[in-house]
Amino acid sequence: MNTQQKRYFLAEDDIPRQWYNIQADMVNKPLPPLNPATKEPLRPEDLFPIFAEELARQELNQTDAWIDIPDEVRDMYKYYRSTPLVRAYGLEKALGTPAHIYFKNESVSPVGSHKLNSALAQAYYNKKQGVTNITTETGAGQWGAALSYAAKVFGLECAVYQVKISYNQKPYRRSIMQTFGASVEASPSMSTRAGKDILTRDPANQGSLGTAISEAIELAVSTPNCKYTLGSVLSHVSLHQTVIGLEAEKQMAMAGEYPDVIIACFGGGSNFGGIAFPFMRHTILEGRATQYIAAEPASCPKLTRGQFQYDFGDEAGYTPLLPMYTLGHNFMPASIHAGGLRYHGAGTIVSQLLKDGLMKAVDIQQIESFDAGVLFARAEGIIPAPESCHAIAATIREANRCRETGEERVILFNLSGHGLIDMTAYDQYFAHSLQNYEVTDEQVAANLAKLEKVI
Repeated sequence: MNTQQKRYFLAEDDIPRQWYNIQADMVNKPLPPLNPATKEPLRPEDLFPIFAEELARQELNQTDAWIDIPDEVRDMYKYYRSTPLVRAYGLEKALGTPAHIYFKNESVSPVGSHKLNSALAQAYYNKKQGVTNITTETGAGQWGAALSYAAKVFGLECAVYQVKISYNQKPYRRSIMQTFGASVEASPSMSTRAGKDILTRDPANQGSLGTAISEAIELAVSTPNCKYTLGSVLSHVSLHQTVIGLEAEKQMAMAGEYPDVIIACFGGGSNFGGIAFPFMRHTILEGRATQYIAAEPASCPKLTRGQFQYDFGDEAGYTPLLPMYTLGHNFMPASIHAGGLRYHGAGTIVSQLLKDGLMKAVDIQQIESFDAGVLFARAEGIIPAPESCHAIAATIREANRCRETGEERVILFNLSGHGLIDMTAYDQYFAHSLQNYEVTDEQVAANLAKLEKVI
């Protein structure tokens, strides 16, 4: 063990047996998703054509705080959980900060990220229902890799639409998905009506998560015995990810500390909700003073500069209308290497929590994120994924404030995945060829002006 680290693990019996549903405890519940045709609130059965029925019920469940983890899913969790909670002495020393920094290391899962926590659950519920085929989208490929593996575990066929820029930037993630038996196609593609329409308008289109979602949903609804699955944004995905925070609670108690600040990178909200929501219940129910920070890219700033309104979760408008902070479903993000964060909107739960002031968001430029990732790697011996680098950059900002003020705060962040398949991005960083991208207020306003206003 690295003498600059201290790691905390749980016994097998301490791995959570239930997921935590924060919607049940929220004072202001998220507004309901709407049927885009009628503008009426959705019922679970409205989602059955797209999702497995139990997942649709979990999505709209605002009453049950605790949802049992099926034994078959928990048995698979035991292969890699609990993940370690690590005291980052090396990073503290490198920063010269009095802060105590901890990170939850989700990179130790078989596929290298937190995404497997929900992939196993979603594959299980589809298999239990008798579904034979599942589809999905993926950005950087971490979710696609996780679902491809989970599909193989439960005997399902899996088709993945990977955002074209990431498909080309990260060929080894594509190889991982194919190794697990999934079919992988660059999005936008010519295999769906949504993809054809986009390429007709813009033949050089490099894709977005909104585009890939449209294609995956279209394939699901047009294929017999097939359902769609999603790696972030939706409430049932964040629900499954709460195993992260529930474990971290017990591990922080083992360390004899409690976090003053909790940080995670932010694309759609799954890993942020996963680590933050279990702690946030103590803030909601007991008034516990903890700060929650979502770190998003400056090139896709839906939380820091987007607008709260109903919008589609995909580019083609196949999804329900979701109450979210959004840049507009037709927003085309810059081609940053943190492909998992290139999404136009935020999940409904996080959007309501931000609206209510229970959390805050910061935006991080691409080069600052890689500065942070390299510093972390040299201090802790783990190369982080470009997405996770955003959380590390926000952590460094907070730790530096502690150094300036002399305040000894406890900071916990989620290391959502490793970057060993992202070394091309690091090569570009060391060659000084990475760029920062920023969206202007005028661009955001112009894009949002195109959206239908739904009260």
